[in-house]
Amino acid sequence: MIIQSQEKYRPLYHFTPQQGWINDPNGLVYFNDEYHLFFQYHPDGTTWGPMHWGHAISSDLVNWQEQSIALAPDEYGTIFSGSAVVDWHDSTGFFGGQAGLVAIFTHHDHNHELDRAQQRQSLAYSLDAGRTWIKYQCNPVLEHKELIDFRDPKVFWHQATEQWIMILACGQTVHLYRSPNLKEWTFLSEFGEGIGSHDGVWECPDLFPLVVDGQSAITKWVMLVSIGSSDEYIEGSRTQYFIGDFDGTTFTPDASSYKVRWLDYGRDHYAGVCWSDIPAEDGRRICIGWMSNWKYANLTPTELWRGAMSLPRELTLEQRAQGITLIQQPVQELLPMRNTILSLEHVTIADIQSKLNTLLLESYEIHMTADIHSQFALKLRTSQHQATVVGYEGDKGEIYIDRTDSGDHHFHPDFAGKHIANVHQDQSVIDLRIYVDRSSIELFANDGQVVITDLIFPEPDAQGLDIQSLSQDLPVASFHIYQLIPS
Repeated sequence: MIIQSQEKYRPLYHFTPQQGWINDPNGLVYFNDEYHLFFQYHPDGTTWGPMHWGHAISSDLVNWQEQSIALAPDEYGTIFSGSAVVDWHDSTGFFGGQAGLVAIFTHHDHNHELDRAQQRQSLAYSLDAGRTWIKYQCNPVLEHKELIDFRDPKVFWHQATEQWIMILACGQTVHLYRSPNLKEWTFLSEFGEGIGSHDGVWECPDLFPLVVDGQSAITKWVMLVSIGSSDEYIEGSRTQYFIGDFDGTTFTPDASSYKVRWLDYGRDHYAGVCWSDIPAEDGRRICIGWMSNWKYANLTPTELWRGAMSLPRELTLEQRAQGITLIQQPVQELLPMRNTILSLEHVTIADIQSKLNTLLLESYEIHMTADIHSQFALKLRTSQHQATVVGYEGDKGEIYIDRTDSGDHHFHPDFAGKHIANVHQDQSVIDLRIYVDRSSIELFANDGQVVITDLIFPEPDAQGLDIQSLSQDLPVASFHIYQLIPS
């Protein structure tokens, strides 16, 4: 279960380890009514170090039970990012004809002959529904003699061609491979030259199909690619997405993918990948990301732990005015956590202000709708000297999070700032869902068309709220606040 202590900055409803460092989510898989979350983990320190796979299990994507370390470094190196699948038909031969879990991950070590780092892909499997893991005796199963950046395998079963597909990050592109059994891999194609952002190394790819507007007859493929931080790139690490088609060999992007599109316009949603093997009767594509940024991840002012996961998000494709768009919505499992604090309909800014003046809140959700031409600013986690501002400017069609005065930001010069995203004004209202926790804000605009995720580090007593506008009489269609309480 997520720790609900009074430890400074410890989130109430986002996953953090009990102690140690975490970064990328790994091995996301659903099996036997359980969601598995593996993650890059350094158990013996709160900065990046020798990578293990940590592990947590949940039945509802909200309450997590942390498990023993799943994978530890060995003679082939440390354990970098990867994925996990259910081998339903025992293509590996690991499970005696039954179904079981297989992890596909990157071994990272130093090649002394070449005097450089090397990265190779390996397997592990579990005979007890993910509680313990056995490394394959013939590891590694895939390597490349020239490439140093050769990591983060995401694997899925491609039904149309009846083969396993691996997408792998390879410096400034991704490679695609196929296999009949997860052990023997054949190169298929490469993607990334001349398209997308190349401001940092490509990492943590994912590739999956989604129907458009819920119509099963219209299916597109979505590719996620994260880009690492570089000194000249002030935004640091982020995740981009491409929409196109995949025929079992080659990913072909749509024309719209030649414009860079970000999964999240904040600074703290990275390495997002999706759960595999969610049952067809559920049908959702659910993603989670690491809530930090390589610019300052090792410096954030937490103590026993460092690093958190974002809220799990359902991904869909919708035809919007700007074309087919990747939509993100917080998973429905968050709804039972709600405890209504304030519920207002057809009010003014002044009405809302009078109610907020009496509230002190730390971890909560705000859901509001207003006219698309409105202009307002919500001040959250406020004290006499601190506030994080979430705002909308209808004349510009922009939403933003301004964390300039949000609390402690002196650990890195690029942390403080205002992060802006354009909202396509193709409907009559602006709809905002804002998730506030002890050290983060996640803003979903226009039913998930645009998302901004930012860490914040306010003092514990910064629990005030306010709303401001140029007009106190500005009408607001609805304004709701829910305290969020994990079970």
